[in-house]
Formats: sequence, structure tokens, C-alpha cells
Amino acid sequence: GCEHYRRGCRLRAPCCGKLYPCRLCHDGAEQHQLDRFRVSEVQCIRCRLLQKAQQRCEGCDSLFGEYYCDICHLFDRDKKQYHCRECGICRIGPKEDFFHCSKCNLCLSLSLQGKHKCIENVSRQDCPICLEDIHTSRVGAHVLPCGHLLHRTCYDEMLKKGYRCPLCMHSALDMTRYWRQLDDEVAQTPMPTEYQNMMVEILCNDCHARSTVQFHLLGMKCRSCESYNTAQDGRCGLSLEQ
Repeated sequence: GCEHYRRGCRLRAPCCGKLYPCRLCHDGAEQHQLDRFRVSEVQCIRCRLLQKAQQRCEGCDSLFGEYYCDICHLFDRDKKQYHCRECGICRIGPKEDFFHCSKCNLCLSLSLQGKHKCIENVSRQDCPICLEDIHTSRVGAHVLPCGHLLHRTCYDEMLKKGYRCPLCMHSALDMTRYWRQLDDEVAQTPMPTEYQNMMVEILCNDCHARSTVQFHLLGMKCRSCESYNTAQDGRCGLSLEQ
């Protein structure tokens, strides 16, 4: 095997004829990519016999992988994988815990069925954090409330620095509890006299509503959804005294 998969064979790349443990090892070493669907031959690691792609060695009967897909030519230990016809590749299951969203073009957890915001072919976009492919990635995807996707590991790293989607600035998680804490902090932190009567227009990144609110350095709350994920729209502040 290799760092990517546990398997008992090497793939013979149809593009260059070289033997590699997996397509990722091949792509990391070569200047071109291995087409997994065109793989037709494998070499047994134990007896070195070159043969057609199959789950067991025809020479020594070694098992090449607990799981084998004869479409993707994926060999690996059993992770409850299944081949999704709509995605066109294998996914880690179990299959009964997932559904394929035809609009997002991605397999998602059943817990999200009817509860996520669909974006056309969102899985075919690169992760906005690492700029790498999401659809064929071995790293799971995390669906944000706005419908955009990040690698799950990228999402975890993002939360260490911020709370907003890097694409649309919508809150990436439920911030209600924090907004109420911010209410208390704003109430307990009076602004300097020259700013106490200043009103500004803001745009909410969560509900997209516009509001005219009192300016405060700690944050300005949307009058529509009560989110503090807002931005001043660039217009000059207006004093109530004017």
C-alpha cells in the first residue's frame, strides 16, 4: 500500500505504463494525471504478477483490497465505501446514511436532506480555503448554511480565525448565542459623546437587509435578523442632531 490507501497491488498507469500504488502517488510524481477509469492492469505486490484489474491475485490468491470498485479501480480496506453513479466516483459510506443531491451534484448526509441550501454544481468548485478540488477529494466536505462547500479540515481551521464564509461572508455557524453576548457588551460600553447620536446605514451579510442603526465600535446589529454580521455600506454617518 501507500500513505493514501491500504492495498495489495500496484496500478499500471494507462498513460505512461509505470507502476504506482495509487493514482495520487502517480499524480504527485508525474507531470500528468492518471485516469482511474482507464486502468486495466495491476501488479501483485506479493508475487509481482502483472494481470488484469481484479480483487484477488490470479497467481497467489492475495486479496488486493477488502473493497474493490471495478469502475473506479479503487482498492482499499473496508470503509463501507459505495460507488455513486451520479457522482461518478466512490464515496465513504455507509450508503444508507447518504443521499445524492442532484442540484448540488454531491452525496450528502441524510441529516441534511431538505435542510440545506442548494447551489447548482457546488461540488465542482474548488475549496475557497485551500483552492483544491472538493468533488474528488478524499477529505469530506462541510456544507455551510449559505450552501457553499469547504473541506471539513479547512472548515475547522477557518473557525480558529473567523466565523464567516470566505465566499459570501454569511455566518458559517449559528451565532445567536454570541450575538446576545454582544448585545450586553454594546449596552455596557457607551460611545464617546461625539459618536453617541451618529446613525449609519448597514448591510447584513446574513439576511441581506439594509438598516439604519446607531453607530458602535463593537458592532452594529441588523434590525431585520438581529445579526451583528454586518458592514457599513460606505455612506457617511448621519447625526440625529442634524
